[in-house]
Amino acid sequence: MNSPEPAARPVSNSSSVRRIAVAVVLGGLVFTALWITMFSMVVSMLIGTTCCVLIVAASNLSDVVELLLDAVASVVFGIVAVIAAIFGAIFSIFGF
Repeated sequence: MNSPEPAARPVSNSSSVRRIAVAVVLGGLVFTALWITMFSMVVSMLIGTTCCVLIVAASNLSDVVELLLDAVASVVFGIVAVIAAIFGAIFSIFGF
């Protein structure tokens, strides 16, 4: 049973630039919508900037969480593979 190894994607700087650009655009949209509808310019700027920072921070945090989950999954699947190998050896000894 051969499982193909997943292809490693190279991490590029354009990914970070793309995230920041999307965050800036969304922050600008939030700022514009809030300024036009109900808030003053300063309050709208603060909320829009916070939205921008939260988007970038969440995307970076999700990368860290993904890395940790991959590490935990590797350990768990390694333990399961060892248990399966032990059972396979026991069954092969008794001819099952």
